[in-house]
Amino acid sequence: MMKKVMKVSLAVVMSSTMLITAACGNSDKSAGGNGDSQKPSEQKKKELRMMVGTIGGKTPEEHELFEKEVERLSGIKVKMEKPATGFNDKLLTAISSGEKYDLIQVDRPLMEVLFDQGVLTPLDDRIKGSKFISDPSIFPKNEWEQVKMSDGKIYGIFTKLQGGTMPIVRKDWLDKLGLQEPKMLDEYYNVLKAFKEKDPDGNGKADTYGLSTAGLYDIQGFMSAAGVKAGYVTKDGKRTIPYATEAAIPVYEWFAKLYKEGILDPNFATNDAGKMRDMFLTDRVGMVTYWDTWVGTFNNMRMQKDPNTTFKAKGLLPAAGPDGKIMMRRGEPNAWIIPANSPDPKTAMEFIEFWSTEKGNVLATLGIEGHDYTVKDGKYELTQDGKDHNLDHGAPYVYNTNWTNPFGSLPGVKEAKELVMKYGTVETTGKDWKDIEKIINNYALQAMQGKIPASEAVSKMNQELKAAKFID
Repeated sequence: MMKKVMKVSLAVVMSSTMLITAACGNSDKSAGGNGDSQKPSEQKKKELRMMVGTIGGKTPEEHELFEKEVERLSGIKVKMEKPATGFNDKLLTAISSGEKYDLIQVDRPLMEVLFDQGVLTPLDDRIKGSKFISDPSIFPKNEWEQVKMSDGKIYGIFTKLQGGTMPIVRKDWLDKLGLQEPKMLDEYYNVLKAFKEKDPDGNGKADTYGLSTAGLYDIQGFMSAAGVKAGYVTKDGKRTIPYATEAAIPVYEWFAKLYKEGILDPNFATNDAGKMRDMFLTDRVGMVTYWDTWVGTFNNMRMQKDPNTTFKAKGLLPAAGPDGKIMMRRGEPNAWIIPANSPDPKTAMEFIEFWSTEKGNVLATLGIEGHDYTVKDGKYELTQDGKDHNLDHGAPYVYNTNWTNPFGSLPGVKEAKELVMKYGTVETTGKDWKDIEKIINNYALQAMQGKIPASEAVSKMNQELKAAKFID
């Protein structure tokens, strides 16, 4: 339905293509192409309008400081619109009504929606024309495949180095109970059962759970035991969704066993990520499934609260299959895109280059000088705000191998990220994934709670997915 609405509503945008093209050409010149005839004081100040999801300040007040810091460092005045909720809907509504943005931060599925509507600018020539962006030490050549669309052209430039998801364990609880790190699914069960039954927090109460998740997000670490990969997988030319195949049944049954025995957080099906994280941070659960970056964030948050804490989060390898194979999910790319009706694509590209430089890397991680950190005699020091922000203002980790974060990485992140880069493969979803998730979640969560047999859940998933033509 959304696709049909977009096609109609974006007619306003597409019908003005010739005017837009002309405007783009003129804006390129005003950004420097033919500006030699003007005195510097007469040249128009470079300005960009953006929409961002995670980039910027942590509060509205800090976000304003962030915009000013961008201007100070890059010479480009920016307005970064950052919706508090409903990013995709607000962006699509804005674009369909003909609003103009110079840059937008998107994920791969949203990029595909915009590509299908013909409102993206191909960036191949601009990338080739930039010695900086085309430098493989900034962005490795093999990574560009992630931001190519079906026509073989590149439509996005990375905002950050995307991580992956994994089981994250309370390593201090493992050590306290004398347990080894689990490698197989039955070993995971034994560890989680011990977290439930052996009072790992030492308060003398039966108030801990082995595992919590935020719904079906992200159980890839356990699906790995059955050789089941998250997202779409094309097999023999046909689209399949492994979570909706018979191979996934044993893992759904494993979850149902955890749920029945009270090892799995009973609220897992309705948890959002915040509730799940809070359980982990407040000693109520021994394992969660989340992003590698959060290994360090968890550790940092507890150390900020109590420097003497024994809390220790650690990222684990997914459960290995019978053949020893491990399947780890690496997130789809997050990228800058330039809309076809961007008033100033040249300056937009200049900003992307800035974002990828050392100055941009510092801004994207440490944050705002004087607010998040200070520098004296070349030595960086975080303020309390900077410590609270966990070295993350939109890109906690960057591709640029020529820059080293002066604070290194948060505890546990380096090891977790090494696992992702060694074992992780990029998940493939697509523009219809939200609708697909509704079908999978509906039946998978029922199976995991023991409400319906796992075989029935998979059968019904397949019926609905095929009826909607989401799988072949």
